[in-house]
Amino acid sequence: MSQSINKPSLGLLHREQGEQFFTLERYQPCEELRPFVKHYWIVEWNLPSGETFSQNVIPNPCVNLIIDQGRTFFFGPSARKYSHQLTEQGCVFGIKFKPAGFYSWYNKPISELADTPLRAESLLPQTNEELEILFLDRQVSHNELVQRMDRILLPLLPRVDESALEVERITTYIQVHHEITKVDEVCAYFQINKRKLQRLFQQYVGLSPKTVIRLYRLQNAAELLDQGNSIHLLQLSMDLGYHDQSHFIKDFKSVIGTTPEAYARSEQKRTTPS
Repeated sequence: MSQSINKPSLGLLHREQGEQFFTLERYQPCEELRPFVKHYWIVEWNLPSGETFSQNVIPNPCVNLIIDQGRTFFFGPSARKYSHQLTEQGCVFGIKFKPAGFYSWYNKPISELADTPLRAESLLPQTNEELEILFLDRQVSHNELVQRMDRILLPLLPRVDESALEVERITTYIQVHHEITKVDEVCAYFQINKRKLQRLFQQYVGLSPKTVIRLYRLQNAAELLDQGNSIHLLQLSMDLGYHDQSHFIKDFKSVIGTTPEAYARSEQKRTTPS
């Protein structure tokens, strides 16, 4: 039986507020798919009539397959915050690939997906409409949905790409080492030429190493601010590896759209009349 996995924020802004309006569950794929797939995810919501909710997200450097009614695509990673608008009731089934994990299925530079999502039926044997029938039926258990996706992907399983594994190791290092803020630090640790690293990331991740570092550091910052503790911004910026508070504030605002101070004190109105 498929088991739900832990729920780190993974970029969800104001997560505790958001979970008043929707449920998010994440599930591991079968063992054979784990070199490529980080997890499956299922979002369900049931809002009162006339109300809407918008969940803001700092993107991860990953490709996602999103099965949504009339909107089923593989989406490349983004460099900026984006929002999911929820109305009435519904559900979405998704696959979050590992950083660099989608390349072996796509066999083209992931950067090509930046502005042009790929219809799911371009790579999967089912049409978009068939996928929506299979995965958006709320009467079907999550366990069955996970098994259905395993059965679809397993016959398409590509070979493991060693370069993709190297890029995944690098992105994991960036994610867990909060003090990393510069590409040169990554190059020094992995003994890799900066231009080579940039080429690998454009091909396998779809974002530059600098952008990946920024996204992970801003996820760290938002999670700490979401905890509601009184945090000194200078100390926070230093804890995340920024030697200049103004640089931290500039990065935060460029991606999230507001300053860290404004984000920390914000108590956004989460529902609005339709």
